[in-house]
Amino acid sequence: MQTFRRIGFALLFGATSLGAGDGADMITPARMKVSGTIDARFQSYNVEMVEVTGGRFWKPYAQKDMRRDRYAYRPPVDLSNQRLRRLAAALGPAYMRVSGTWANATFFADNDAAESAPPAGFNGVLTRAQWRGVVDFARAVDAEIVTSFAVSPGSRGPDGAWRPAQAQRLIDETRQLGGRIAAVEFMNEPTLAAINGPPPGYDAMAYGRDFNIFRDWIRRSAPETLIAGPGSASESASSSSGIRTRDLLAATGPGLDRVSYHHYNTLSARCGTHDDPVQALSEDWLSRTDATLNIYRRLRDAFEPGKPIWLTETANAACGGNMWDATFLDTFRYLDQLGRLAKAGVQVVMHNTLAASDYGLLDERTFRPRPNYWGALLWRRLMGSTVLDPDVASTAGLHVYAHCHAATKGAASVLLINTSRHKSRSVTLAVSAARYTLRADHLQDISVQLNGKSLSLSDDDDLPRFEARATAAGRVRLPPASITFLVMPGAAACR
Repeated sequence: MQTFRRIGFALLFGATSLGAGDGADMITPARMKVSGTIDARFQSYNVEMVEVTGGRFWKPYAQKDMRRDRYAYRPPVDLSNQRLRRLAAALGPAYMRVSGTWANATFFADNDAAESAPPAGFNGVLTRAQWRGVVDFARAVDAEIVTSFAVSPGSRGPDGAWRPAQAQRLIDETRQLGGRIAAVEFMNEPTLAAINGPPPGYDAMAYGRDFNIFRDWIRRSAPETLIAGPGSASESASSSSGIRTRDLLAATGPGLDRVSYHHYNTLSARCGTHDDPVQALSEDWLSRTDATLNIYRRLRDAFEPGKPIWLTETANAACGGNMWDATFLDTFRYLDQLGRLAKAGVQVVMHNTLAASDYGLLDERTFRPRPNYWGALLWRRLMGSTVLDPDVASTAGLHVYAHCHAATKGAASVLLINTSRHKSRSVTLAVSAARYTLRADHLQDISVQLNGKSLSLSDDDDLPRFEARATAAGRVRLPPASITFLVMPGAAACR
């Protein structure tokens, strides 16, 4: 973890200069140039396989006896819920990844009724009716499905090699339902195979054998489906546990359409890590995104040069999230991560989860928005797929990102994140702007205000109107611990 911190710290300060945020920096849309583009479904999310099937998942902190059991049973998520659909649709277009650790040992049953127990070699059952719910939900909310397949002993032949029968059944059923699988990772987190579902002793050589069977099969059976991988997790510059991503890529040879990885800043208290929330706005904490990307980008360059990079699972803390991940405090990390990764050329970022445990964008009991959802919605509405160089350097305490507006030609959207808890920052605007500032009375509040007005759903579950505050050209103050979007005209690069 210390290695992550040193790398991230160096990456951040190697590209910035000190002293900004005092009003001297001029934000001028006319000077901004295009620095890259991202997938139209850049901002995406996960719905864990165990949510779809029902089962034991990370227990919310609100429930008791966390020390005795960090998991709790939950029934299958109701993907037909109209509030859930309405809020997910507002984030579209997106990718919806149905995967996770539980997917590695889930049996797809060719019937609508759940079996009393999964067949030998599997730990869970996905029914045809449940998968129909996934396909229907994806269609309703403008999401494209990303998934992975079972790799547990039940999915293997007598020789121990992976067999595609189960995966073929899922592909066929999806087509019969009028849907499609946009992309697939062979398995979830192969770097953690020892605790992740494959047979005991599973190593990089076995993965290479199985992946090549998988690749040849899917190229024949579903040539329209992108192959993403390896979907590694827990890799670090000094990693010595699990299977190394380098060894996985060496064993498989080229053949990926997208290079995917997972990143969490830390583990949650459920898994024995107790971080101080004071860290959450520090440069060290926020720059961990850069440190992890740097590792996987080097691996991509070595084994799959030029292939787009997807972050297919991310949140602040693995193992269900930290206690503050459902509060406004984590919105700084969430939006800063989107800004950093878009600027770095990462094409897709899939938040874990849409609505499960403490890191969900929505509360899993009520499907009501948490602060990160409001941040996600602002990003979706304002930050388009063309990334701009803001011509203003990010500094310690003030991070600056710019994109062409998501809908308005000739307009730039600038994201300004003041991470100082007590110090205001200032910038100077060359032209007038429409301003959207997110704040909370307390950083660990579960409610958030936009331009001073609390955000909430109406009694009919309608989203509130996001009312901008007209802001004249000139010096603009950014309050402590605030997140501000500015929409500004005159961006020639966005015409």
